[in-house]
Parts: sequence; C-alpha cells; structure tokens
Amino acid sequence: MHRIFLPVLILILAGCSGSSKPEGAKTFTIGMSQCNLGEPWRVQMNADIDAAAKKHSNLKMVFKDAQNDTLKQRAHIEELVSASVDAIIVSPKESQPLTEPIAKAYQAKIPVIVLDRAVQGDQFTCFIGADNKKIGKAAGEWLRKKLGPKATVVELKGLMTSIPGQDRNQGFRSGIEGSGLNVAFEADMKWLEPDARKEMESALARLSKIDAVYAHNDPGAHGAWLAAKAANREREMLFIGIDALPHEGIAYVKQGILNATFQYPTGGAEAIDTVLKVLSGQQVPKTIVLGSRVYTADNVEQGGEALP
Repeated sequence: MHRIFLPVLILILAGCSGSSKPEGAKTFTIGMSQCNLGEPWRVQMNADIDAAAKKHSNLKMVFKDAQNDTLKQRAHIEELVSASVDAIIVSPKESQPLTEPIAKAYQAKIPVIVLDRAVQGDQFTCFIGADNKKIGKAAGEWLRKKLGPKATVVELKGLMTSIPGQDRNQGFRSGIEGSGLNVAFEADMKWLEPDARKEMESALARLSKIDAVYAHNDPGAHGAWLAAKAANREREMLFIGIDALPHEGIAYVKQGILNATFQYPTGGAEAIDTVLKVLSGQQVPKTIVLGSRVYTADNVEQGGEALP
C-alpha cells in the first residue's frame, strides 16, 4: 500500500470501529442519484445505503430523487459533479441517456459506482448488481416445472428501455424455451404496480385461461394478483415476481398471494463498501455480481434457497 493513502485508511478504519471522527479530519461527501423513489425496492436501496454510510463518521450522504425523470437524473449528476463531491453512487433510470453524464463524472476523476442498472461502455468505476438474466431464467425454469406444456403465461415487464427489464425478459424466455409454455400476453408496466394492474385487466379481458403471471418485480406481480382477485380469477393461476423484500415479496409469499419471489438485492451496503475502498486508494473490480435466492411457501420460513 502506498504511503499517500495511509491517513485515509486510518480515517476509514476509525469509522469502521465506531469511534468519533478526529477533529479536523476530512469528511467525504457522497452523492446518491436514485432514479425513482416511487418503487418500494428503491426506497429500500436508499435505506440500505444510508444505514451503511451512518456506520462511518467520515461520510456525508447527499440523496437525489429523479422521480422517474431521465432528464432530471442527468441534471442531478451534473449538479453533483459541479459540487465536487468525493464520489457518486447512481442507479440509472435508463441505460443510454445516463451513459454520457456518468462518463463525464468519471472523466472528472470522481469515482462513480453504478448500482442495479448498467450503462453503456466502461466509463465508470464499478458496476454492482445481480445477474438479471440468471434470475429471469430461474423464474422460467421454475414455471416450466410447475406447469404442463401449452400452459398460458402473462409476462408483465419492467421498463424495457432499462437493461434489467431486457435481461429479465431474455432470461425468462431462455428458461421456458422448448417447454411449450405460451406467453399469450406481454406488456411493459414500467415497474409500477398501478400500471401492472391495468395491464393485467387487459390480459384478463382477452384471455379466458391464464395459468401463470410472471412479473419483472413484486409490485407488478401484486398488481396482477389484485386485478385477478377483482375478477374472481386469482385461484386459477400462479403469480411470481422478483425483488423479495421482507415486507413485500416475502410477505406476499407467506400470505399466499405470490407463489414465488426471486431475490434482487439492493447492493446498498456493497456500494458504500466499494466507495470506501476507492477513497482509500484500493483497486476494486469493474463488476460485482450479487447472489440471489428463491422464496416459496415450502422454504420461505427457512430463508429461501440460493440460486445455483
């Protein structure tokens, strides 16, 4: 380790030990650009980041909420760069439009941790996220084991201009390939429960038989269940989603609303850990892949089962 980084390392270790910040020691300001706090999973991500940061007395968080507006999120990143923050964590709304402002921040020598949704190219410090294709494929394989050939499936997609939405779709299709399962209705519900409910109402009106609903997140699956329940059809089909927050997807499984939920970890704690390493001069991987678990009625009380 180079000697130039020693004071920073001492400061970070002091934060880890819970001791107070030495008088006159530098405080690092970390900007967090969240794409949309209208989604419970993203509220949890911010909470995880905040909780991890509060363990270190030398970190100050500045949170920005783009309110599902790409232009606003671009402006937030530019504001953070102008403010000369020490590092930026960003969870992008969309890949392509956020690539440029993130690259400019990175070129300005500000470490940028991209969380959950990847951007194009390599002009960032580190990307942290789970393998959405793997999760989508696992969801498809789970359904094909539960359903016979020629079963009818509804797919309610996340925002399809985002890489997670695209990957969860592609992974799912590879998981059901050759099974005979028929995706008879698909729609982009943009990760939002009200949109998912409306799209499911359309699916119910068009299809007299639905065997399963695969939603790209748990709010979407819950919205679909609410629509099916209103039509008195919820018992005829399976519902599966992705996220597995304790108070949301896992709770829905325990209540019998969802048949399965696949964990998508927020990466909040890992983001703060990575920021601390970068600020101390350590090298970090370009990509950190987080693991996942599946929760069903059979295993939810035991903490679910890790995906292989």
